[in-house]
Amino acid sequence: MKKIGILGGTFDPPHIGHLIIADQILHKCGLDEIRFMPNYIPPHKEKQTNTTVKDRLHMLELAIEGHDRFKIETIELERKEKSYTYDTMVILKEKEPDHQFFFLIGGDMADYLPKWHRIDELMEIVQFIAVHRPTYEGKTEYPVKFVDIPEIHLSSSVIRQKIGNGESVKYLLKDSIIQYIEENGLYGKR
Repeated sequence: MKKIGILGGTFDPPHIGHLIIADQILHKCGLDEIRFMPNYIPPHKEKQTNTTVKDRLHMLELAIEGHDRFKIETIELERKEKSYTYDTMVILKEKEPDHQFFFLIGGDMADYLPKWHRIDELMEIVQFIAVHRPTYEGKTEYPVKFVDIPEIHLSSSVIRQKIGNGESVKYLLKDSIIQYIEENGLYGKR
């Protein structure tokens, strides 16, 4: 039975923090692969960037290039609707019943698990793995495995802000992603 970690997010853009979390959990938890699962951003929601789904997918491909155990899971993009983790994981389990799925979250999200859609049923089909985050207790009644990894205080929104301000993002993103952003005029000042 393959052990698959799922790391969801907008990945707008994917940064070294995402890669560090994925790699550390892959090895510390003995997983076979990590799938980066970009969320679908509904067209009715106010968009905060000038990126498209195609841009986000291409940047994710550049981010995981060269890592044979990192993959991209496009199930939520294909559905083109609001996706709840429960619904997504039910579909994945039906498609791949011989796999064991682990859902990767930050310690901050562990605090909010009681508010997740159909959380009790979700707990029956997936194991949560959380990384510790500063300023969050990371306490939950649910059976979540907490993993200590190097703490990276970085977010895609901080990176977008830096790019918009003309600041350097070298070493925060892979060079190939920086080049793609520059060539396509992403996140720039309007």
